[in-house]
Amino acid sequence: MAYFMLLLAILHVHKAPCEETFWDTVVQLSETMTLECVYPLVGNLTQVEWTKISSKGTVNIAIYNPNHPMHIDPNYLHKVHFLNSTAEFHNMSLSFNNASEEDIGTYSCLFHSFPSGSWEKKIKVVQSDSFEITAPSNGYLSAEPGQNVTLSCQLPRKWSMQQVIWEKVQPHQIDILDSCNLSPGTRFKSKYIRKTWSNCSQGSMQSVLIIPNAVTADSGLYRCRFENSTEEKETIAIRLIISDGGTNKHFSFLIAGGSVSLLLVILIIIIIIFYNRRRRRQVRTPLKEPRDKQSKVATNFRNPTSPIQSINDEKEEIYVNYPTFSRRPKTRF
Repeated sequence: MAYFMLLLAILHVHKAPCEETFWDTVVQLSETMTLECVYPLVGNLTQVEWTKISSKGTVNIAIYNPNHPMHIDPNYLHKVHFLNSTAEFHNMSLSFNNASEEDIGTYSCLFHSFPSGSWEKKIKVVQSDSFEITAPSNGYLSAEPGQNVTLSCQLPRKWSMQQVIWEKVQPHQIDILDSCNLSPGTRFKSKYIRKTWSNCSQGSMQSVLIIPNAVTADSGLYRCRFENSTEEKETIAIRLIISDGGTNKHFSFLIAGGSVSLLLVILIIIIIIFYNRRRRRQVRTPLKEPRDKQSKVATNFRNPTSPIQSINDEKEEIYVNYPTFSRRPKTRF
């Protein structure tokens, strides 16, 4: 059975692409990028193949089989590695080291499982700036974890709708959640890991996307792109915010802690100012006392009734000027 699956892989590798490639996820080229590929179904994983699709043909990158050693093409041997190469988690995301412009293109992640059969996800790598910059939001929607979130997109009444596509836009990648071709009534089966639901009916003037049991990870930018029969296109983007109670408590705790810290800083500043003022007063007081004493001494010297002056006066000799009289005896008659 394993050799039969290996033969199918070889046939798939050498099969030339005869039709236009449709991507499930578009990823921004970066030096260290990851192409996410997680098998969402329940089944016994038998083999996984990573290939690169181009106009020249298909290039084999890696083949993983639980019963055989991992096979990586020599051209990618030191360039790629798997984050989780175990059938237990069904996660075969491929990470690149030192990626360059030559890695731009479309990649295929093909799972073989029993009894579900084959499941394929196509990822397109492009050279671009942040995808969120090119998709500004037209509105906001808030919800709590566990709720069924409904995103709505109002379609123009004058248009004859041809196709409606719902996407989740992140800075580094865009995932298609649902694509509905209204003319034949066909829809694209999303490879996005999160299960969503949307309506697909001709004549409807509103397209809705339902996210059941929303979680915090569902927060982000969602885009509704629609096209009419004359290939006119328009886009509506909605920013979804899933507020987690634990996050709010943590945020409130941070605010309370910040307020207490601010009050503590203000109290410390007040104490420092009070201490500096008191110290200045203590420094100025000894300087004032000698001046006061000097002023008092100066005042006392100027005071005629000063006790200091009287003491000094007692020590000084007093001289009195008086006329000199003759000491001759008076003549007696």
